[in-house]
Amino acid sequence: MTSFPFDIVGFDLDGTLADTAPDLTAALNHTLHALGREPVPAPSVRAMVGHGVRALLARGLAATGEFHEGLVDRGFPIFMDYYKAHIADHSRPFDGVVEALDMLAARGVRLAICTNKLERLARQFVSEIGWDGRFVAIVGGDTTPTSKPNPEPLLAMVEQAGGGRAAFVGDSSSDTGAALAANIPCVALTFGFHDRPPAELGADALIDHFDQLLSTLERLGG
Repeated sequence: MTSFPFDIVGFDLDGTLADTAPDLTAALNHTLHALGREPVPAPSVRAMVGHGVRALLARGLAATGEFHEGLVDRGFPIFMDYYKAHIADHSRPFDGVVEALDMLAARGVRLAICTNKLERLARQFVSEIGWDGRFVAIVGGDTTPTSKPNPEPLLAMVEQAGGGRAAFVGDSSSDTGAALAANIPCVALTFGFHDRPPAELGADALIDHFDQLLSTLERLGG
């Protein structure tokens, strides 16, 4: 095993490790239908993901008509019941993710997740997709008092993973914002669920495929 410049590599979940848009879209549109709304097209949902369930519901409601917090309160349990039952029906890891995780682990890197998804949903997803035991820490949007882009959950991820030099991989401004605030190098994907063009995310590096991740991290760590 050769040395690697980072002790910990953390990942966002939705839109970074896995394309979860199909199941999130189904859960959102199931909820909107229950509230008497029209569905939201899948491409639009991708741009709404990344700030937690309530934010996704709020954006879906705002895109289809009147929006107020009372509707989010009504929709939240409907969304949760459906999504928990269908969390990994059609979601899949992005191409090259498993190989990149395996190669990092072979280099002695501790792997972790920091997501704005509720922690219990993140853990359920990781288990259902067959990733039990891969990650030494999973921090969700409700694990700490604040969520990304606040640095608190990212710093909690590093602490739970045992400390050391860390890097983070994400796909949205909440990821790059948290990493910048935590003073942690960040790699952003040119694919995923972007809320702004990848070049405008402010990441330290961009990659087009996970087969570029290790070499990019080595460069950043050097």
